[in-house]
Amino acid sequence: MPPSGTSRVGAEGPRMRVLHVSSGNLYGGVETLLRTLALARADREGGAVHAFALCFEGRIAEELRAAGAPLTLLGPAKVSRPWLVWEARRALMALLQREAFDAVVCHAAWPQALFGPVVRTAGVPLIFFQHDALSGGHWAERWARVTPPDLALCNSRYTASTLRSVYPRTPWRVLHPPVRDGGPGLTASERTSLRGELGADPADVVIVHASRMQEWKGQRLLLEALGRLRQVPRWKAWFAGGAQRPEEVSYEEGLKAQAQALGLGDRVRFLGQRSDVPRLLRAAEVHCQPNTGPEPFGLAFVEALYAGLPVVTTALGGPLEIVDASCGVLVPPKPEALAGALRELIKDESARRKLGGGGPARAKALSAPTVFLDALEDSVRSVAREPVP
Repeated sequence: MPPSGTSRVGAEGPRMRVLHVSSGNLYGGVETLLRTLALARADREGGAVHAFALCFEGRIAEELRAAGAPLTLLGPAKVSRPWLVWEARRALMALLQREAFDAVVCHAAWPQALFGPVVRTAGVPLIFFQHDALSGGHWAERWARVTPPDLALCNSRYTASTLRSVYPRTPWRVLHPPVRDGGPGLTASERTSLRGELGADPADVVIVHASRMQEWKGQRLLLEALGRLRQVPRWKAWFAGGAQRPEEVSYEEGLKAQAQALGLGDRVRFLGQRSDVPRLLRAAEVHCQPNTGPEPFGLAFVEALYAGLPVVTTALGGPLEIVDASCGVLVPPKPEALAGALRELIKDESARRKLGGGGPARAKALSAPTVFLDALEDSVRSVAREPVP
Protein backbone atom coordinates (compact mmCIF):
# COMPACT_ATOMS: atom_id res chain seq x y z
CA MET A 1 0.00 0.00 0.00
CA PRO A 2 1.57 3.34 -0.97
CA PRO A 3 1.83 5.94 1.79
CA SER A 4 -1.04 8.38 2.17
CA GLY A 5 -0.72 11.39 -0.12
CA THR A 6 0.81 9.54 -3.08
CA SER A 7 -0.82 8.26 -6.23
CA ARG A 8 -1.61 4.69 -7.07
CA VAL A 9 0.11 3.30 -10.14
CA GLY A 10 -1.67 0.93 -12.48
CA ALA A 11 -1.08 -0.38 -15.96
CA GLU A 12 -2.09 3.00 -17.35
CA GLY A 13 0.32 4.88 -15.07
CA PRO A 14 -0.28 7.06 -12.01
CA ARG A 15 -3.86 8.06 -11.34
CA MET A 16 -4.72 10.90 -9.03
CA ARG A 17 -6.99 9.95 -6.14
CA VAL A 18 -9.21 12.54 -4.47
CA LEU A 19 -11.54 12.06 -1.50
CA HIS A 20 -14.58 14.33 -1.16
CA VAL A 21 -16.06 14.71 2.34
CA SER A 22 -19.57 15.99 3.02
CA SER A 23 -22.43 15.52 5.47
CA GLY A 24 -25.04 13.83 3.25
CA ASN A 25 -28.13 14.48 5.36
CA LEU A 26 -29.76 17.12 3.14
CA TYR A 27 -30.00 17.63 -0.61
CA GLY A 28 -29.06 20.92 -2.25
CA GLY A 29 -26.26 22.49 -4.24
CA VAL A 30 -23.42 20.59 -2.55
CA GLU A 31 -25.10 17.25 -3.13
CA THR A 32 -25.93 18.12 -6.73
CA LEU A 33 -22.26 18.92 -7.32
CA LEU A 34 -21.18 15.60 -5.79
CA ARG A 35 -23.61 13.66 -7.97
CA THR A 36 -22.49 15.52 -11.09
CA LEU A 37 -18.88 14.86 -10.20
CA ALA A 38 -19.55 11.14 -9.75
CA LEU A 39 -21.37 10.87 -13.07
CA ALA A 40 -18.74 12.89 -14.91
CA ARG A 41 -16.03 10.71 -13.39
CA ALA A 42 -17.79 7.59 -14.65
CA ASP A 43 -18.01 9.04 -18.16
CA ARG A 44 -14.34 9.95 -18.29
CA GLU A 45 -11.50 7.66 -19.31
CA GLY A 46 -8.19 7.89 -17.51
CA GLY A 47 -8.97 10.79 -15.22
CA ALA A 48 -8.63 10.99 -11.48
CA VAL A 49 -10.36 8.57 -9.13
CA HIS A 50 -12.90 10.55 -7.10
CA ALA A 51 -14.08 8.84 -3.91
CA PHE A 52 -16.64 10.08 -1.41
CA ALA A 53 -17.10 9.98 2.38
CA LEU A 54 -20.43 10.95 3.97
CA CYS A 55 -21.72 10.98 7.51
CA PHE A 56 -25.35 10.15 6.82
CA GLU A 57 -27.37 7.84 4.64
CA GLY A 58 -29.73 9.66 2.30
CA ARG A 59 -30.53 10.52 -1.26
CA ILE A 60 -27.00 11.57 -2.20
CA ALA A 61 -25.53 8.31 -0.83
CA GLU A 62 -27.98 6.36 -2.98
CA GLU A 63 -27.10 8.42 -6.06
CA LEU A 64 -23.35 8.01 -5.55
CA ARG A 65 -23.75 4.25 -5.26
CA ALA A 66 -25.91 4.20 -8.39
CA ALA A 67 -23.13 6.05 -10.23
CA GLY A 68 -20.63 3.40 -9.15
CA ALA A 69 -18.58 5.86 -7.09
CA PRO A 70 -16.43 4.65 -4.18
CA LEU A 71 -18.36 5.61 -1.03
CA THR A 72 -17.54 5.34 2.67
CA LEU A 73 -20.04 6.12 5.44
CA LEU A 74 -18.25 7.67 8.41
CA GLY A 75 -21.16 7.57 10.83
CA PRO A 76 -23.85 10.07 11.91
CA ALA A 77 -21.62 12.78 13.40
CA LYS A 78 -23.56 15.26 15.52
CA VAL A 79 -21.85 18.05 17.42
CA SER A 80 -24.43 17.69 20.19
CA ARG A 81 -23.12 14.14 20.71
CA PRO A 82 -19.32 14.41 20.82
CA TRP A 83 -18.76 10.66 20.89
CA LEU A 84 -20.39 10.38 17.47
CA VAL A 85 -18.00 13.04 16.14
CA TRP A 86 -15.02 11.09 17.49
CA GLU A 87 -16.31 7.87 15.95
CA ALA A 88 -16.68 9.55 12.55
CA ARG A 89 -13.22 11.05 12.86
CA ARG A 90 -11.75 7.64 13.65
CA ALA A 91 -13.52 6.19 10.61
CA LEU A 92 -12.01 8.88 8.38
CA MET A 93 -8.53 8.34 9.82
CA ALA A 94 -8.84 4.61 9.18
CA LEU A 95 -9.85 5.32 5.58
CA LEU A 96 -6.89 7.67 5.05
CA GLN A 97 -4.51 5.10 6.53
CA ARG A 98 -6.01 2.29 4.48
CA GLU A 99 -6.13 4.09 1.14
CA ALA A 100 -3.87 6.65 -0.53
CA PHE A 101 -5.26 10.02 -1.58
CA ASP A 102 -3.53 12.95 -3.22
CA ALA A 103 -5.91 15.37 -1.49
CA VAL A 104 -9.07 15.53 0.60
CA VAL A 105 -11.72 18.08 -0.33
CA CYS A 106 -14.04 19.17 2.48
CA HIS A 107 -17.25 20.55 1.02
CA ALA A 108 -18.44 23.51 3.16
CA ALA A 109 -17.57 24.68 6.67
CA TRP A 110 -19.21 21.87 8.67
CA PRO A 111 -17.08 18.99 7.30
CA GLN A 112 -14.04 21.28 7.24
CA ALA A 113 -14.54 21.98 10.95
CA LEU A 114 -15.10 18.35 11.94
CA PHE A 115 -12.65 16.58 9.66
CA GLY A 116 -9.99 19.10 8.66
CA PRO A 117 -7.86 18.23 11.74
CA VAL A 118 -8.02 14.53 10.85
CA VAL A 119 -6.77 15.20 7.34
CA ARG A 120 -3.96 17.34 8.72
CA THR A 121 -2.92 14.61 11.18
CA ALA A 122 -2.92 12.05 8.36
CA GLY A 123 -0.55 14.25 6.36
CA VAL A 124 -2.82 14.53 3.32
CA PRO A 125 -3.21 17.87 1.49
CA LEU A 126 -6.44 19.59 2.52
CA ILE A 127 -8.70 21.57 0.17
CA PHE A 128 -11.73 23.54 1.33
CA PHE A 129 -14.52 23.85 -1.24
CA GLN A 130 -16.41 27.03 -0.39
CA HIS A 131 -20.07 26.67 -1.35
CA ASP A 132 -21.48 29.58 0.67
CA ALA A 133 -20.69 33.17 1.55
CA LEU A 134 -18.81 33.28 4.85
CA SER A 135 -19.11 35.77 7.70
CA GLY A 136 -16.80 34.22 10.29
CA GLY A 137 -19.58 34.32 12.86
CA HIS A 138 -21.19 30.89 12.59
CA TRP A 139 -19.86 28.28 15.03
CA ALA A 140 -18.86 25.97 12.17
CA GLU A 141 -16.84 28.75 10.56
CA ARG A 142 -15.12 29.62 13.84
CA TRP A 143 -14.28 25.98 14.35
CA ALA A 144 -13.12 25.57 10.74
CA ARG A 145 -10.81 28.57 11.12
CA VAL A 146 -8.62 26.50 13.46
CA THR A 147 -7.47 24.32 10.53
CA PRO A 148 -6.55 26.41 7.48
CA PRO A 149 -6.59 24.42 4.23
CA ASP A 150 -3.78 24.32 1.69
CA LEU A 151 -6.16 25.76 -0.91
CA ALA A 152 -9.71 27.08 -1.08
CA LEU A 153 -11.87 26.50 -4.14
CA CYS A 154 -14.62 29.13 -4.30
CA ASN A 155 -17.73 28.45 -6.35
CA SER A 156 -18.02 32.08 -7.47
CA ARG A 157 -16.23 35.41 -7.32
CA TYR A 158 -18.95 36.50 -4.92
CA THR A 159 -18.18 33.76 -2.38
CA ALA A 160 -14.44 34.32 -2.88
CA SER A 161 -14.92 37.91 -1.72
CA THR A 162 -16.02 36.58 1.70
CA LEU A 163 -13.30 33.93 2.19
CA ARG A 164 -11.01 36.29 4.10
CA SER A 165 -13.46 36.38 7.02
CA VAL A 166 -12.38 32.81 7.85
CA TYR A 167 -9.14 32.22 5.92
CA PRO A 168 -7.42 35.57 5.30
CA ARG A 169 -4.12 34.00 4.17
CA THR A 170 -5.28 30.89 2.30
CA PRO A 171 -4.64 30.82 -1.46
CA TRP A 172 -7.81 30.43 -3.48
CA ARG A 173 -9.21 29.86 -6.94
CA VAL A 174 -12.69 30.39 -8.37
CA LEU A 175 -14.06 27.15 -9.77
CA HIS A 176 -17.63 27.31 -11.01
CA PRO A 177 -19.44 24.06 -10.13
CA PRO A 178 -20.10 21.50 -12.84
CA VAL A 179 -23.59 21.23 -14.30
CA ARG A 180 -24.57 18.49 -16.73
CA ASP A 181 -26.65 19.19 -19.79
CA GLY A 182 -30.09 17.84 -18.97
CA GLY A 183 -30.21 16.00 -22.27
CA PRO A 184 -32.33 16.29 -25.40
CA GLY A 185 -35.61 18.13 -25.39
CA LEU A 186 -38.93 16.39 -24.94
CA THR A 187 -40.86 15.17 -27.92
CA ALA A 188 -44.00 17.11 -28.72
CA SER A 189 -46.19 14.39 -27.24
CA GLU A 190 -44.06 14.07 -24.09
CA ARG A 191 -44.13 17.81 -23.57
CA THR A 192 -47.90 18.02 -24.07
CA SER A 193 -48.46 15.11 -21.72
CA LEU A 194 -46.27 16.49 -18.93
CA ARG A 195 -47.79 19.96 -19.20
CA GLY A 196 -51.27 18.49 -19.12
CA GLU A 197 -50.48 16.50 -15.99
CA LEU A 198 -49.39 19.73 -14.31
CA GLY A 199 -52.35 21.85 -15.43
CA ALA A 200 -50.85 23.79 -18.35
CA ASP A 201 -52.54 24.09 -21.75
CA PRO A 202 -50.45 24.17 -24.95
CA ALA A 203 -50.91 27.95 -25.27
CA ASP A 204 -49.88 28.74 -21.68
CA VAL A 205 -46.54 30.35 -20.88
CA VAL A 206 -45.20 28.28 -17.97
CA ILE A 207 -42.93 29.98 -15.43
CA VAL A 208 -40.89 27.48 -13.41
CA HIS A 209 -39.14 27.92 -10.06
CA ALA A 210 -37.08 24.94 -8.82
CA SER A 211 -35.20 25.16 -5.55
CA ARG A 212 -35.27 24.29 -1.86
CA MET A 213 -38.07 25.74 0.22
CA GLN A 214 -36.14 28.63 1.73
CA GLU A 215 -37.47 32.17 1.80
CA TRP A 216 -34.36 33.80 0.37
CA LYS A 217 -34.84 31.65 -2.76
CA GLY A 218 -37.62 34.06 -3.69
CA GLN A 219 -40.80 31.98 -3.86
CA ARG A 220 -42.69 34.60 -1.87
CA LEU A 221 -41.37 37.43 -4.04
CA LEU A 222 -42.36 35.56 -7.20
CA LEU A 223 -45.90 35.06 -5.88
CA GLU A 224 -46.13 38.78 -5.10
CA ALA A 225 -45.10 39.55 -8.68
CA LEU A 226 -47.53 37.02 -10.12
CA GLY A 227 -50.30 38.58 -8.07
CA ARG A 228 -49.72 41.74 -10.13
CA LEU A 229 -50.19 39.68 -13.30
CA ARG A 230 -53.61 38.23 -12.51
CA GLN A 231 -55.16 40.09 -15.43
CA VAL A 232 -52.51 38.89 -17.88
CA PRO A 233 -53.88 35.81 -19.66
CA ARG A 234 -52.26 32.51 -20.58
CA TRP A 235 -49.62 31.89 -17.94
CA LYS A 236 -49.10 29.24 -15.27
CA ALA A 237 -46.41 28.84 -12.61
CA TRP A 238 -44.78 25.68 -11.24
CA PHE A 239 -42.88 25.58 -7.95
CA ALA A 240 -40.68 22.49 -7.69
CA GLY A 241 -38.91 21.64 -4.44
CA GLY A 242 -39.98 19.94 -1.25
CA ALA A 243 -39.55 20.96 2.37
CA GLN A 244 -36.69 19.14 4.14
CA ARG A 245 -36.75 20.80 7.58
CA PRO A 246 -39.62 21.77 9.92
CA GLU A 247 -39.18 25.46 9.18
CA GLU A 248 -39.37 24.72 5.46
CA VAL A 249 -42.66 22.86 5.96
CA SER A 250 -44.09 25.95 7.67
CA TYR A 251 -42.73 28.18 4.90
CA GLU A 252 -44.29 26.04 2.16
CA GLU A 253 -47.66 26.09 3.90
CA GLY A 254 -47.41 29.88 4.06
CA LEU A 255 -46.68 30.05 0.33
CA LYS A 256 -49.76 28.01 -0.51
CA ALA A 257 -51.88 30.29 1.67
CA GLN A 258 -50.34 33.33 -0.01
CA ALA A 259 -51.17 31.97 -3.48
CA GLN A 260 -54.79 31.48 -2.45
CA ALA A 261 -55.01 34.94 -0.92
CA LEU A 262 -53.68 36.47 -4.15
CA GLY A 263 -56.30 34.64 -6.20
CA LEU A 264 -53.69 32.44 -7.93
CA GLY A 265 -54.94 29.07 -6.76
CA ASP A 266 -55.74 27.70 -10.22
CA ARG A 267 -52.64 29.14 -11.90
CA VAL A 268 -49.92 28.05 -9.48
CA ARG A 269 -48.85 24.46 -8.77
CA PHE A 270 -46.60 23.34 -5.90
CA LEU A 271 -45.00 20.15 -7.18
CA GLY A 272 -43.00 19.04 -4.14
CA GLN A 273 -39.65 17.30 -4.40
CA ARG A 274 -38.95 16.25 -7.99
CA SER A 275 -36.26 14.06 -9.51
CA ASP A 276 -37.17 15.15 -13.06
CA VAL A 277 -36.33 18.86 -12.92
CA PRO A 278 -34.58 18.77 -16.35
CA ARG A 279 -37.86 17.52 -17.86
CA LEU A 280 -39.84 20.22 -16.06
CA LEU A 281 -37.52 22.86 -17.44
CA ARG A 282 -37.92 21.54 -20.97
CA ALA A 283 -41.68 21.67 -20.60
CA ALA A 284 -41.69 25.34 -19.52
CA GLU A 285 -41.06 28.70 -21.19
CA VAL A 286 -39.43 30.88 -18.51
CA HIS A 287 -37.24 30.19 -15.47
CA CYS A 288 -37.64 32.57 -12.54
CA GLN A 289 -35.92 32.26 -9.15
CA PRO A 290 -35.86 35.82 -7.79
CA ASN A 291 -33.57 35.49 -4.78
CA THR A 292 -34.02 38.04 -2.02
CA GLY A 293 -30.50 37.35 -0.72
CA PRO A 294 -27.26 36.71 -2.61
CA GLU A 295 -26.98 33.23 -4.10
CA PRO A 296 -23.49 31.78 -3.65
CA PHE A 297 -23.52 30.53 -7.26
CA GLY A 298 -26.79 29.12 -8.60
CA LEU A 299 -26.81 25.66 -10.21
CA ALA A 300 -30.50 26.02 -11.00
CA PHE A 301 -29.80 28.96 -13.29
CA VAL A 302 -27.24 27.00 -15.30
CA GLU A 303 -29.66 24.07 -15.58
CA ALA A 304 -32.29 26.45 -16.96
CA LEU A 305 -29.81 27.85 -19.49
CA TYR A 306 -29.00 24.34 -20.71
CA ALA A 307 -32.75 23.81 -21.18
CA GLY A 308 -32.95 26.88 -23.40
CA LEU A 309 -35.08 28.94 -21.02
CA PRO A 310 -34.72 32.68 -20.56
CA VAL A 311 -33.76 33.30 -16.92
CA VAL A 312 -35.31 36.07 -14.86
CA THR A 313 -33.67 36.69 -11.50
CA THR A 314 -32.49 39.37 -9.14
CA ALA A 315 -29.15 41.13 -9.48
CA LEU A 316 -27.59 39.63 -6.35
CA GLY A 317 -24.58 37.37 -5.73
CA GLY A 318 -23.53 34.53 -7.99
CA PRO A 319 -26.21 34.95 -10.68
CA LEU A 320 -24.44 38.16 -11.70
CA GLU A 321 -21.71 35.82 -12.99
CA ILE A 322 -24.22 33.58 -14.80
CA VAL A 323 -26.96 35.70 -16.33
CA ASP A 324 -26.26 38.43 -18.87
CA ALA A 325 -28.19 40.13 -21.66
CA SER A 326 -27.60 37.16 -23.98
CA CYS A 327 -29.68 34.76 -21.92
CA GLY A 328 -31.83 36.52 -19.33
CA VAL A 329 -33.01 39.51 -17.38
CA LEU A 330 -31.67 40.85 -14.07
CA VAL A 331 -33.98 42.96 -11.90
CA PRO A 332 -33.89 44.48 -8.41
CA PRO A 333 -35.59 42.38 -5.70
CA LYS A 334 -38.87 44.28 -5.99
CA PRO A 335 -42.22 42.75 -6.99
CA GLU A 336 -43.04 45.59 -9.40
CA ALA A 337 -39.77 45.20 -11.32
CA LEU A 338 -40.10 41.43 -11.40
CA ALA A 339 -43.69 41.60 -12.60
CA GLY A 340 -42.67 43.98 -15.38
CA ALA A 341 -39.93 41.65 -16.65
CA LEU A 342 -42.23 38.63 -16.56
CA ARG A 343 -45.05 40.52 -18.27
CA GLU A 344 -42.78 41.33 -21.22
CA LEU A 345 -41.65 37.74 -21.65
CA ILE A 346 -45.16 36.35 -21.28
CA LYS A 347 -46.35 38.60 -24.09
CA ASP A 348 -43.28 38.44 -26.38
CA GLU A 349 -42.54 34.99 -27.78
CA SER A 350 -39.69 36.28 -29.95
CA ALA A 351 -37.92 37.71 -26.88
CA ARG A 352 -38.29 34.37 -25.11
CA ARG A 353 -36.80 32.54 -28.07
CA LYS A 354 -33.90 34.95 -28.44
CA LEU A 355 -32.89 34.79 -24.79
CA GLY A 356 -33.50 31.06 -24.58
CA GLY A 357 -31.33 30.48 -27.63
CA GLY A 358 -28.35 32.05 -25.89
CA GLY A 359 -28.60 29.79 -22.86
CA PRO A 360 -26.89 26.49 -23.79
CA ALA A 361 -23.63 28.07 -24.96
CA ARG A 362 -23.52 30.26 -21.86
CA ALA A 363 -24.12 27.24 -19.59
CA LYS A 364 -21.40 25.19 -21.26
CA ALA A 365 -18.87 28.01 -21.01
CA LEU A 366 -19.58 28.40 -17.29
CA SER A 367 -20.00 24.88 -16.01
CA ALA A 368 -19.07 22.11 -18.46
CA PRO A 369 -18.15 19.09 -16.27
CA THR A 370 -15.02 18.30 -18.29
CA VAL A 371 -13.72 21.83 -17.74
CA PHE A 372 -14.47 21.53 -14.02
CA LEU A 373 -12.68 18.19 -13.72
CA ASP A 374 -9.59 19.52 -15.50
CA ALA A 375 -9.50 22.56 -13.19
CA LEU A 376 -10.10 20.46 -10.08
CA GLU A 377 -7.32 18.04 -10.94
CA ASP A 378 -4.98 20.93 -11.67
CA SER A 379 -5.82 22.34 -8.24
CA VAL A 380 -5.01 19.01 -6.58
CA ARG A 381 -1.67 18.90 -8.40
CA SER A 382 -0.87 22.33 -7.02
CA VAL A 383 -1.06 21.08 -3.41
CA ALA A 384 -0.06 17.41 -3.74
CA ARG A 385 2.93 16.41 -1.66
CA GLU A 386 4.41 14.66 -4.68
CA PRO A 387 3.41 16.19 -8.02
CA VAL A 388 1.17 13.97 -10.11
CA PRO A 389 2.16 13.68 -13.80
